Amino acid sequence: MSPRVNQVRHVGQYRLELSFTDGTKAEVDFKSRVVGRGGVFTLLEAVDYFGQVKIDPEAGTIMWPNEVDFCPDVLYYLVTGRPILSLELV
Repeated sequence: MSPRVNQVRHVGQYRLELSFTDGTKAEVDFKSRVVGRGGVFTLLEAVDYFGQVKIDPEAGTIMWPNEVDFCPDVLYYLVTGRPILSLELV
């Protein structure tokens, strides 16, 4: 299992500083992942709403009041560039 998000800080616009359980920390720009996507992402287009991000401790990821979240493995990939490991069925 990849490290999980344990801290998040809104740093402005659609940028978040993410910290992971392995000590990795970086800023990620979510603009292209939110703006213009529609559907559940529509509320996140308002920067004030986007800034209401918080940690979901059970899933180890970020989420918003409308329960939109991102896969923690994808977030770790965005920060590190390390490929997402897949499980092989035996």
